[in-house]
Amino acid sequence: MFDRLVGGLLLCVALCAPVAGAAKEAEPAAQDPVTEARMQRIASELRCLVCQNQTIADSQAALAVDLRAQVREMIQRGDSDQQIIDYMTARYGDFVRYRPPLNASTAFLWFGPMLLLLIGGAVLVIVIRRRQRLSADRFEPDDLDVMEDKA
Repeated sequence: MFDRLVGGLLLCVALCAPVAGAAKEAEPAAQDPVTEARMQRIASELRCLVCQNQTIADSQAALAVDLRAQVREMIQRGDSDQQIIDYMTARYGDFVRYRPPLNASTAFLWFGPMLLLLIGGAVLVIVIRRRQRLSADRFEPDDLDVMEDKA
């Protein structure tokens, strides 16, 4: 029994050894940590167009990886943060910005949720007031009320 356990363990180690030897430490995406930090800061301001609920800094989608590489390239070229964000906005629209600016085309993004909440609240108040005005005989009896009357 013990021999089989040791044999199985040795077989497992022998099979895993080539995989462990091939593993290596991840290299940083940029040799300059300042450039990488700046790229992360800019990437956190841009929305992943595939995921839509993540920034390109957080997303692992292929497009997000490409956009991070493009941002890194523009930084190395000497573009300012605002030039990079303006380029991405011109290419993909205001939607690419994780916090879009307040203007006529993005007003619904900013005020839409509040507007929908107000409309829902108004509808709820109207329905409740109408139901309060109805007489009791307009409502259908509950199943429990019917069963109690029969008993």
